[in-house]
Amino acid sequence: MSVGLTSGLTPVRHVLRNGVVVTVQQTAFSPAVTISLVVRAGSLYEPEQLPGLAYLCARVIDRGTEDRSAEAIAELLDDHGVTMKVSTNRHAMMFSCTCLSEDFPDMIALVADVACAPVFPEDEVAKRRDEMLSVIRQDLDNPGIRAGETLQALLYGEAHPYGRPAKGTIESAQRLTRRDLQEFHGQRFSPESTSLVVVGDVDPGEAFERIDRAFGGWDASTVGDRKVPPVAIDVVRRRVDLPMPGKPQSDIAYGFVTINRLHPAYYAYWVMNNILGQFGLGGRLAENIRERQGMAYYAFSAFDPSLGPGPLVIRAGVDPNNVERAIGAIDVEVRALGQDGPTDRELQETRQFLIGSIPRMLETNQSIATFLQTSEFFGLGLDYDRQLPHLLEGVTLADVAEAASAVLHPERAAIAVAGPSVTSAG
Repeated sequence: MSVGLTSGLTPVRHVLRNGVVVTVQQTAFSPAVTISLVVRAGSLYEPEQLPGLAYLCARVIDRGTEDRSAEAIAELLDDHGVTMKVSTNRHAMMFSCTCLSEDFPDMIALVADVACAPVFPEDEVAKRRDEMLSVIRQDLDNPGIRAGETLQALLYGEAHPYGRPAKGTIESAQRLTRRDLQEFHGQRFSPESTSLVVVGDVDPGEAFERIDRAFGGWDASTVGDRKVPPVAIDVVRRRVDLPMPGKPQSDIAYGFVTINRLHPAYYAYWVMNNILGQFGLGGRLAENIRERQGMAYYAFSAFDPSLGPGPLVIRAGVDPNNVERAIGAIDVEVRALGQDGPTDRELQETRQFLIGSIPRMLETNQSIATFLQTSEFFGLGLDYDRQLPHLLEGVTLADVAEAASAVLHPERAAIAVAGPSVTSAG
């Protein structure tokens, strides 16, 4: 059964004999297919002495396999008008591409080849490592990135996988070798750590047959798993200032450690964050700091839980002369929501907005693939798109107030400020 723009999802899930989890959703948007492959091989699994290894692996893994050179891969993609994107986060490496339905057999074979049998050519490793070093140097000159990474280190500690820069450091990047990449791939890439989602104009039965042909012979085992290390929650306010002379603005990152994605209060936290810094043009934060006081180029909050307790991060970009006023305004909004909770109108409007946004999360093959991968990763079920409205409708005023009260305490905030003429807050 295919779906259009408004009907619910009808995914079909199948586990290959070797353990690869496959989910296929047939759609009728266009004669195209999106392929999304997720392997649990993010930065969480890097050796502690080699931060940035997963990031470099993602940049080199498609540069040659046992059967295809980098040039052959590029030529095949170009011939079909396809772009393959490989990216990483803390937990996973993601491969994604969209092709015409008629090209699906060729593209699923290519994705399998790239993921299962890379050879990491020495010259490509050197080239991509040099590019990686350039990106890290650019990040070090970017106030927004500096503030964000410093906040993560404050919240989680520099030794925690969530607290380390995802790209590593210049020193660690310089030490990464082809052998490191080979060992990382051998330890983390296996059928049991892999989820494949296919969405588009393709018959599920035919898709499963093609996928089994491409992945069914893959025989590898993962070397154990790694739990997210515990996080010590600080109860005192901490601040780090990063002087960056010559920059036109100061970037503020202000945040707290919260809960993991499977916590029962997740939906209350989601609603709470939306009220604080997302709804409309940026929730309470933007209404105060940007609209009423006119002292921020941007102001918003973001809530990003995963298998471990995720951060709630408030970001603002301001004139350097307005840093202290902006932090003070953030304190005011954080304290007010934490102490008083939301209004009934805020809850109703936010809940209505989030439920109304669900269809927009399922408008394209790519967005459906992302949704289904998230559902698989966290074990949310094949009917999660139908359950989600009810889960949000069940969030009460007391639930949101309890979530806000649990985390929104300015006296416990971690703060990083990067920009010109920054002075210590003491």
